[in-house]
Amino acid sequence: MTTARSEPAAAMVVGTGLIGGSIGMALRRRGWRVAGRDADPARSRRALELGALDALGDDPDAALTFIATPAGAVVDEARRVLHPAGRAARSSEPGGIVTDVAGVKGPIVAALAGEARFIGGHPMAGSEQDGVEGADAELFVGSTWALTPSAGTDPDAYARLRGVIASLGANAVAVSAGRHDDLVAVVSHVPHLAAAALMDLAAGAASEDATLLHLAAGGFRDMTRVAAGHPGIWPDVVAENRTGIVATLDRLSSALVEIRRIVAEGDRAALLDLLERAREARISLPTGAPPVAEAAEVRVPVPDRPGTIAEVTTLLGELGVNIYDVEIAHSVEGDRGVLVLVVDAGTVAVVQKALVGRGYRTSARALGR
Repeated sequence: MTTARSEPAAAMVVGTGLIGGSIGMALRRRGWRVAGRDADPARSRRALELGALDALGDDPDAALTFIATPAGAVVDEARRVLHPAGRAARSSEPGGIVTDVAGVKGPIVAALAGEARFIGGHPMAGSEQDGVEGADAELFVGSTWALTPSAGTDPDAYARLRGVIASLGANAVAVSAGRHDDLVAVVSHVPHLAAAALMDLAAGAASEDATLLHLAAGGFRDMTRVAAGHPGIWPDVVAENRTGIVATLDRLSSALVEIRRIVAEGDRAALLDLLERAREARISLPTGAPPVAEAAEVRVPVPDRPGTIAEVTTLLGELGVNIYDVEIAHSVEGDRGVLVLVVDAGTVAVVQKALVGRGYRTSARALGR
């Protein structure tokens, strides 16, 4: 049996900026030995000084590698780690798991579709601070970390990676790569561009009246905080997710036109309705994992074949069901196994109905009793 809780000792980080440095610090705090490198040797040396790394360079024995480069470099770096020079002499060894942190997943996952040990990832965490100097071992605590398994994903690799992410304090959510890109266009990419546009508008107005920025209160600062993030990652993200971003910008433009109408016409009822809907949605944003007493275990007998874990986990992700832990129990016969999922007890009926609809049998039990 392989569980999501097993944690190998050696890991590697490629790219030691804010996210890569934070991953290195978080792993080291939890007992890992972390090697790493960066396109800028000075940055990787600084990561070593700050305690994000134990050693510089590649570690051929790393059981887990995080590619934390701009999106355009991920595929080449992942292939370099998955197929290092000299691996042919040790071809019987499976090598380690490789994941990435890029904010766009579709093109990356498609390019690496034949790599069973690559699992696309995207931690929904960040900081207005820049580079490894802003790295924080607790950056991922309470955050959502998207994973995009595909039909060829090794299920044991997926389970191990989920377990490591959970150990960093994040909640892993499975979603297909294409769906991820559509969703993050709404909750990440367009908000960043909108914040940048609003900040640019304010800066332009401030050039005419310096008092303006002195009047910027908490609301303005909250809305534009992400505009302070490092701009270097965004050209690749926008280029790779152009379609989703443009579609979302079109929807935002239509919404702003409607808000303009409401304001221009003094439509108080429509304005209150809009603000109430927004308020309700905002306070309903999900947070954290439930206490054990409110969790349940769902067991799903599955065929031991490629694609099963991707199908089950992405189905639950699309339903909005958080999976707080996952374990794969393999059958001694080798052709079947049991997928063990820990979810909020209140979602069990939804989970079982959805899985039965896909032809799976399930059983469930409450935890903490």
